[in-house]
Amino acid sequence: MAEERSPFRFLAASARGLEPSATLAINELINDLWDQGREVFHLGFGESRFPVHPKIAEALRAQVHQQSYLPAQGLRHVREAIAAFYQDRFRVPAHPDRIIVGPGSKPLIYALMLALDGDLLLTTPSWVSYQPHALLAHKASHRVPGVPENNYELAPAQLSDTITRVRMNGGDPGILMLNSPSNPTGRVLDAQTLEAVGAICRQENIGILSDEIYGLINHGSVPHASASQFYPEGTVVLGGISKHLSLGGWRFGVAVLPNTEAGGRLLKELRVLGGEIWSATTAPVQYAAQLAYSDDPEINAYIDECAAIHAIRTHYLWTHIIAMGIRCPRPEGGFYLFPDFEWWREPLQKLGVTTSAQLSLFLLEKFQIATLPGSAFGSPPTQLSLRLSSSYLDMESREKAQAILDAYRVDPDPKAFMSDHHPATNRASQQLGRVIEYFEMQSN
Repeated sequence: MAEERSPFRFLAASARGLEPSATLAINELINDLWDQGREVFHLGFGESRFPVHPKIAEALRAQVHQQSYLPAQGLRHVREAIAAFYQDRFRVPAHPDRIIVGPGSKPLIYALMLALDGDLLLTTPSWVSYQPHALLAHKASHRVPGVPENNYELAPAQLSDTITRVRMNGGDPGILMLNSPSNPTGRVLDAQTLEAVGAICRQENIGILSDEIYGLINHGSVPHASASQFYPEGTVVLGGISKHLSLGGWRFGVAVLPNTEAGGRLLKELRVLGGEIWSATTAPVQYAAQLAYSDDPEINAYIDECAAIHAIRTHYLWTHIIAMGIRCPRPEGGFYLFPDFEWWREPLQKLGVTTSAQLSLFLLEKFQIATLPGSAFGSPPTQLSLRLSSSYLDMESREKAQAILDAYRVDPDPKAFMSDHHPATNRASQQLGRVIEYFEMQSN
């Protein structure tokens, strides 16, 4: 039979090395498995699950009649609230005239990739979408090495070496992408590191895109600092309301640009791109977002409360993982863990598992544990690392999420909170223990 003639000529993303987002794909897969009635321990998707704060929910309801297109840059009074918020909470030198909002931080990052020249420098590991954004923008990307032996620390010397190596090989590094707290490792870049990185980027004339969307989910061990505090003229700070206020589906992101002539030129580029791609951020959400950034004491207390719960739940899992002998960086923010299973490489090889993708699939099929492979985050495929998220367990529905919040308010003691109100988390921890026991049996 003759092949059907297509009227379309494709420039398939897959032909350029792209596949569907690993984080979104795993969530869709697990939802399908749940619909089939199968038990799966969902450690694969990072989504803050707490209820919408009542004040913010009411603000959205009150603005539902807002139906007109808004300015591509965002409402002036919303940008004023954002500027004050970033100055007070993050000590970021923010000005409302150098802020643009978008339908999530993802489109803003992609627009910045389109607007800025030069190759992209990425830490290893890093969030799954940064490199695809660069690829879609026809931009080369290069990895700054990070290894489990030093907890994937960003070493300024390694950054300098990478810049030199890229240039010697004919590359043109122009942008460094930072993410702190980190998805996938949960690590926080300390002020000393950021100061050194900022000095290198200033000397090398490299701009920084600093994704700080988890900045308010800090566990207290390493204070959050912004790269813009040390390199204000060369840093764009990115954020939004999806993580600390559990509003991922509202799609509201923020980019804070330098208050300089160059920042103004970049803003003009982003306004053009935003106007052509997404026109404007959803009107009712913009109006409601003003309250989210208004320094309301009740909302601030809620943010801190949710961050404390994330910290307890994430550290509970981390403590159990470490007790099993699994190497894993101590989480300092967000709700992620990045364990390494190198110790069990030999027994895993006997099982035909030699890559992180194979390991992730093995755990799902044999132990009903959903994870993401480290290779999805830029780690070498044969490095046996996985990304785990603590955010979904025992909060799979709105009712369960409310119950977790209510339980914490009754008794915030971490030990009682985790033992009495987290059956799925405890079963997942036990299942991870069975995984290690199984690997040990294969070693004998």
